[in-house]
Amino acid sequence: MKMHQRGVSLVVTLFFVTVIGFVFVICAARVTPTLIEYQAISQAASRAAAGTTVPEVRRLFDNAAQIADIKSISGKDLDVTKVDDKTVVSFAYTREIALAGPAYLLLKYAGSSK
Repeated sequence: MKMHQRGVSLVVTLFFVTVIGFVFVICAARVTPTLIEYQAISQAASRAAAGTTVPEVRRLFDNAAQIADIKSISGKDLDVTKVDDKTVVSFAYTREIALAGPAYLLLKYAGSSK
């Protein structure tokens, strides 16, 4: 009697690894620009915290946003507070990335000036 081996072959395993890797690369390519924009927003918020009044902080942020090509948030979306005589600029926003058909990836970003 011959015994039949069962299991997944190397070719099938490599195929699944390739498909999963391809999906990961496509998702990473769509998420990377939002991460770069988040870093630009954080830097703009830190620079805007140098303002002394709320309108000045928003104007400074809008100027930095125009230079850095920030589209997700504007100066009116900022939360400006004072903590120990220091201006703190906070922000929060979401980004939706279409993946395939009705599937979306929802990213929630939040941060504040230091």
